[in-house]
Amino acid sequence: MTQFTTKLKAWTKNWSGTIVFVFLLFAFRSVVADWYQVPTGSMKPTIIEGDRIFVNKLAYDIKVPFTLISLVKWDHPHRGDVVVFDSPTGGPRLVKRVAGLPGDIVMIRNNELFINGKPAHYETTDQSGVAKYWDSSKTAPVLISESFEEQPPHTITIQPFRHFIARNYGPIEVPAKHYFMLGDNRDNSADSRFIGPINEKYILGKANAVVLSLSHLDRYFLRLN
Repeated sequence: MTQFTTKLKAWTKNWSGTIVFVFLLFAFRSVVADWYQVPTGSMKPTIIEGDRIFVNKLAYDIKVPFTLISLVKWDHPHRGDVVVFDSPTGGPRLVKRVAGLPGDIVMIRNNELFINGKPAHYETTDQSGVAKYWDSSKTAPVLISESFEEQPPHTITIQPFRHFIARNYGPIEVPAKHYFMLGDNRDNSADSRFIGPINEKYILGKANAVVLSLSHLDRYFLRLN
């Protein structure tokens, strides 16, 4: 037995427990649950820059660890779900809200969302989040409550004084096994208006809550709607 083989066996014996633990930890994060730090404000005010979100990877199916291969599927994303998915363009992972389901006809006119010809419901809402989450030196956005039939309302951001090319979009039909994603910060989000509907195989899980925030202590364990 060579000296190298002896050292390798000793190293394996000393570190095998750690290696197994690390493998199981990453397998757990790949299959069961994970957490992500959100780097951008595309989901403001629901999720802000620096938030760390908890993602339930068993919300819709169970996948082969470290792959996008679904073993068993027991549910599908619902309209209004906040989900994390791999970008089909190869960019970073994204977090957006499900707006259109397979077969839906999606259209946006002056930031108003239409699904199958029916408009979403909009109401003005509490504007206190504007001063809390936006630089007061910049032109203030407007917070609006958006809901659509069966889904509970959520707050979106409109920046009426900001030039944005995607305030009008479609109509398009969402293909089978695809979902149309929108950011809650409607005038500052690279979502399905730019990258197209998302194949369900890229959806990694449902974002359930903000676990912690790097800039706002009151956002710890904040449930997402």
